[in-house]
Amino acid sequence: MPEPESRLKRRPATLLRTFASFSPLLRLLVLTQLAFNIGFFAVLPFLAEHLGTAIGMAGWLVGLVLGLRTFSQQGLFVVGGALADRYGVRPVVLAGCVLRIAGFGWLGYARTTGTVVAAVLLIGFAAALFSPAVESEVARQAVCREEAGDGPRTHVLALFTVAGQAGAFLGPFLGALLLAVDFRAVCLTGAGVFVLVLAGHAWLLPQRVPGRARIRSRGGLRRLARHRGFLSLCCAYGAYLLAYNQLYQLLPAEVERAAGSQTPLAWLFALSSLLVVTAQLPVTRWAADRLDLRRSMTTGLLLISAGFAVVAAARPAGWTGTVGLLPVAGYVVLLTLGQMLVAPAARAWVPDLAEDGRLGLYTGALSSVSGLIVLIGSAATGSLLDTTLPPAVPWLLLATITATATALLPHRPTAGAGAKPRS
Repeated sequence: MPEPESRLKRRPATLLRTFASFSPLLRLLVLTQLAFNIGFFAVLPFLAEHLGTAIGMAGWLVGLVLGLRTFSQQGLFVVGGALADRYGVRPVVLAGCVLRIAGFGWLGYARTTGTVVAAVLLIGFAAALFSPAVESEVARQAVCREEAGDGPRTHVLALFTVAGQAGAFLGPFLGALLLAVDFRAVCLTGAGVFVLVLAGHAWLLPQRVPGRARIRSRGGLRRLARHRGFLSLCCAYGAYLLAYNQLYQLLPAEVERAAGSQTPLAWLFALSSLLVVTAQLPVTRWAADRLDLRRSMTTGLLLISAGFAVVAAARPAGWTGTVGLLPVAGYVVLLTLGQMLVAPAARAWVPDLAEDGRLGLYTGALSSVSGLIVLIGSAATGSLLDTTLPPAVPWLLLATITATATALLPHRPTAGAGAKPRS
């Protein structure tokens, strides 16, 4: 006997069921995010070690190169988004793939500081092209599905997050296997992944995406700079990204102190990835039924703040060994749960704040503005590690910043996670 319609609507979302309900274009874009991150994270985790040992760069120069990669990527997202609005998704994505292939291939053969810097800048700029184009189109498709009554937009964006996290989880394993050959093999394999992505998009991505108009008028950036609601969202999202960046800044130092080595760090990263892959959709479904976008981000930021507070409270005790790792494990879990609420909600909020036809620009600006906040905030946080202040201070400061960021969220009502968005 077939299930009643009401029961069908209450059936919990699963990865496969949600993915199968997507249009062919949306499925392609989600798989794109998975492939992007597999190729990228097959190389990135091993770059610093390669630069320091094989190339012989000093530590400060390695840090500078990594910072330049971040800047050329996050800082230029606004450029990629504007180009996607102007020329469409397809040419920008294809150009980004070509540049990423060239960048990885170049990096594999680079042996001088100048060639390494050039290759890294090319790799970063490639992502600044294709990522905003893909993310903005996913957000637009998510809103269209919501308007058609096919479920909250956050479900689409949550699955997009899961795909990215799965790629970030699988990529390092692929890179580690290839590192047994050499770093060049890692880079060339990363380039090979993007060759496949390029071929798939050249074949499957339509010349013109239905419903997406190209904007030829100027002035969008000036209006964006005066959009207080959107800039407030960027600042709150920047506080979240600054907190997330502590997985690579505060967390390794605390793990080293508690365990005497970096070995548990890999397990903590795996825990975070596993939580996102298994729990993102249930968490998003729970939030869509109970919270609008502002409350979802507020709850997520407060969970992240609580994670920092746990370590700050435990740090004065100076615990080591397994007991010493419990607070940071709690931090990772709370940070990841907060991420599951904040990231899809922030992306879902952008279409409600963006100017008509400039979703790519606003999607890119969200990453660029928040990336600048992370750059400044990370430098300040790093300086605290070199002072004689109590070791709990950086953790307490991050807890305060993340909690305070909830006050920055726009107050003007916008479409909620399950509500029909404005036109």
